[in-house]
Amino acid sequence: MTRPQQNNTRKKSGLPVIGWREWVKLPDLGVTSIKVKVDTGARSSSLHAYDLHEFERDSEKWIRFKVHPVQRETDEFVVAEAKIFEFRSVRSSSGKATLRPVIVTNIELLGVTWLVELTLANRDEMGFRMLLGREAFRQRFLVDSGKSYYGGKPMLKRRTRSKKKKRRQK
Repeated sequence: MTRPQQNNTRKKSGLPVIGWREWVKLPDLGVTSIKVKVDTGARSSSLHAYDLHEFERDSEKWIRFKVHPVQRETDEFVVAEAKIFEFRSVRSSSGKATLRPVIVTNIELLGVTWLVELTLANRDEMGFRMLLGREAFRQRFLVDSGKSYYGGKPMLKRRTRSKKKKRRQK
């Protein structure tokens, strides 16, 4: 049996490679690290946001919201503000369409910073606090769907939780 020829796309494109999971920064929002799922099947990108409040600043619509940057952690949050770019109807993977606010902000991955459109949605029930859709990384990166964290992992403060053992009383 002959082996299939390997694709030399990486060498020819010159684009850096990222994995299906990566850590990114959202410097304009004060998020120093958040784990994203790089999803080539999703067109748009989405950020977990809750407690959304619209307001006006200099005759423009803005939004203030909170972000839980760490998965499965609700104690830590970041309060962020951004100008609303537009509202967009987004269809979830379950087929339900919702109208979401869209912001434009800087994202940093592998030392590269660029502007990205993010829809704001409550992703508490999702596995990742942020989804990076293909429009965000098109013509910037190639995706290796079998690997993760080409950009490395950040040094996160890990809380040690002491579990108190209940003593049996005799």
